[in-house]
Order: sequence, then C-alpha cells, then structure tokens
Amino acid sequence: MSDSKDFVAGVGSDQRKNPVRVAFVTRRTSAQVKAQDEAITQSFPEVLFRAAIAVEVLAAILVLISLFFNAPLEGLADASHTPNPAKAPWYFLGLQELLHYFPPVVAGVLVPTLVVLALIVIPYFNINIEAAGLFTKDRDRRLKIFWVVGIAFCIFLLYFDVIVALVPTIITLALMALAAYTPADATSRFRRSLAAKPLSYWIMSWFLFELAVLTTVGTLFRGPGWAWVWPWSGGAN
Repeated sequence: MSDSKDFVAGVGSDQRKNPVRVAFVTRRTSAQVKAQDEAITQSFPEVLFRAAIAVEVLAAILVLISLFFNAPLEGLADASHTPNPAKAPWYFLGLQELLHYFPPVVAGVLVPTLVVLALIVIPYFNINIEAAGLFTKDRDRRLKIFWVVGIAFCIFLLYFDVIVALVPTIITLALMALAAYTPADATSRFRRSLAAKPLSYWIMSWFLFELAVLTTVGTLFRGPGWAWVWPWSGGAN
C-alpha cells in the first residue's frame, strides 16, 4: 500500500481499475464494477458418471436375462385367427385398460394429452420454483383445493367404475393428506420428507403409480373378452 496521503476525488465507476475509499454517487448513476469475467459452463460430471454406471449395469442384467430366459415370442401373425384377447405391447397396455372403461376419444386421446401437458407445464408453475412443499405456504387455501379436486376425481372414477385407477389415486391422496397434516416439528423423518415434496412430485408419482397398476392389470389379470381372470388360473395370455 502506498504511503501517500493525497486523496483525489474523481468521477468513475470501475472499482477494479481505480480503487478508491470515497465515492460520490448521484441519483442518476450507481456504483458498479465493469469487468468481463470468463464464461462459466455449469456441468454435473458426477451425474453423467452415475448414468454411465446405471446403463452398464442395466445392459449386464439384460444380457443375463437373455441367457437364462427365452423371449416370449409367438408365431407369425394371422389376420384370420386373431388371439383372444388381442393385447397391445406392454407399454400400451395401460391405455388399453383405460379403453375398457372410457370411450376411445377419452382414453386414447384426451387422457394421455392432458397427462403429458400436465407433466410439461406444472414444473414451470410458480409453486415449484423454490421446490418447497406443497402445503408449506398458503396452507388453508391449498388444502381446500386439494380436498375438492381429490374427492371430485374419486367420484369421477367411481362413476365409470374404474376401480383399478381408483385404488392408486386413494393411496396417493392419503399420502398427500399425511404430508398436509404433518407438523413442522414432526419427529418422523418419513413424514417430514413427504411434507417437503412439491406438486410436481405428487403428480409424477401418481402418474407412474397409475401406469404401473394399469399395465400390471392388463398383463396378468385380463383374459378372453378382456374379462377379469386370476394369473394362477391360466386365463391371462
């Protein structure tokens, strides 16, 4: 540091080039630092490493399964002898199960479109920006909306007798209610974890839960004429 005690007042805003101890700031300007920092690219190398490990482990598991189990392939397709029931590939069995209850336009177009749009739009809501729990802010208002929407949706599923979709919905609503009524000083780690989940988490969990249940029912519990059969009876194919 220089021993000079001569201080000169001047006009300037670049604090790196001209460091001063006294600055005059008028109403039309503000103190700032003019500098061009190097561009920084945000990356997550550890996530990419974990993904690579997961892909390799999954590939090894699929190879082992292919060595010990034959693929469940049937004969060549014959339009004159269609199987009963004619089941879609496993990844479409959830939609085929919905077609058993709803009209084709609802089950094949409306429901998938609304679900996909919800999964795309909901993460951009203001409610998810801070990744806070769904019921941590404006709790009373959100509780009223939650109960109205939840009960109305359950009545809708009961009206169309969609029991296979009603059960996962009730379980998800019960977990959401548990999160809503969890006190801030709860000792249960599980309940505190539920209370911290945002809306996008609950929507995605419900969607995956429904997809797994509908696919399982269509695969194991549907027989000729899409009637309900038990897996051990040999009627599902």
